[in-house]
Amino acid sequence: MNLQLLLLTLCQGLFLTNNVTFIAINGLVGLALAPQAWMATLPVCAYVAGGALFAPLVARNQRAWGRKRAFQAGQVVGILSCALAAWAVAHQAFAWVLVATVVAGYYNATASLYRFAATELVPPSHKEKAISWVLAGGILGAVTGPNLANASKQLLDQPFAGAYLVLVAVGLLALVVLSLIRFPALPVPAPGAPQGRSLRELARQPVFVVAVAACALGYGVMNLLMAATPIAMAQCGLPFDKTALVLEWHVLGMFVPSFFTGALIKRFGALPVMAVGVLLNLACILFALSGLDLMHFLGALLTLGVGWNFLFIGGTTLFTEAYRPEEKTQTQGAMDFCIYSVMTLTSFSSGALVMTGGWAWMNWASLVPLALTALALLWLARQPRLQPA
Repeated sequence: MNLQLLLLTLCQGLFLTNNVTFIAINGLVGLALAPQAWMATLPVCAYVAGGALFAPLVARNQRAWGRKRAFQAGQVVGILSCALAAWAVAHQAFAWVLVATVVAGYYNATASLYRFAATELVPPSHKEKAISWVLAGGILGAVTGPNLANASKQLLDQPFAGAYLVLVAVGLLALVVLSLIRFPALPVPAPGAPQGRSLRELARQPVFVVAVAACALGYGVMNLLMAATPIAMAQCGLPFDKTALVLEWHVLGMFVPSFFTGALIKRFGALPVMAVGVLLNLACILFALSGLDLMHFLGALLTLGVGWNFLFIGGTTLFTEAYRPEEKTQTQGAMDFCIYSVMTLTSFSSGALVMTGGWAWMNWASLVPLALTALALLWLARQPRLQPA
């Protein structure tokens, strides 16, 4: 840990404060304003769809502007989108809520690259721990996000409009912290030197395919269940403060293990840690199917968070073997495009599944992507491994 990495970890915490608050309130805002009940999770879907839409543009901006300016631009977009969302909710304009959350996707796609920027602030031998430490900043979001949503629920006349305004202040604080970080310049090929491999060539590597598949599918399952949890708990008659408690423990499960996930990957390798992540996701589904009271929701979402942590940090670490320094921006952007595309599908599906098939059916459906992830890990384990790019 050094000062620059510590500041980036704080930025990650403020980013997750935004994300967790969005998850806690967007589905309920949708449920209150959407013309049809199955459209309730569209604001959640719009947020991640915006991430997928803007991921290629974010990658280009990173190359053109450098890490710091690109991160600052993303933060400004996040601040403006939260202000627009507050206005939209106050005026009960569902369409404008969707516009605001799509635009916020640019910030989502930008800040998701903090985990890769962390590896540039430490020696290469510490990349696993750098990724873990930055993602551990999400603990701040785990604690502040749900409590912020609960405390600001009635801040304005329209429920949850005030929460978006509070996120504007969170974004301004993050913008100040970003201005204090000194990021090293991104590698640029010398004139006449090879410009790096094409994305098509990079995507032919087994390590690329499996790392992207594991992160995307693991994130997809996590998003599918997390986005529907506030609605499912409301259907079970549980009050919002209990929903905030469940989401708080879920996000703690996502990020507290980061303090030792990097060390586990360093000792055992990425693939075994990712395999444990798949098993924890399966345990989450078994827990969720065993009951509908508060402790079943809490236990399932806590286990889901830890499983996501192992899959995502393991997959991100594995992915750093797939590209050379001059190829990092386009390759990282491609990974996040895939992740957000899967998340868009699961965000949309979660609302339809929980409102039509119910909580149990959605958990059964989660077994399909988990099986695909397990098969991908097994396939890579049987492939001859090359030296990291």
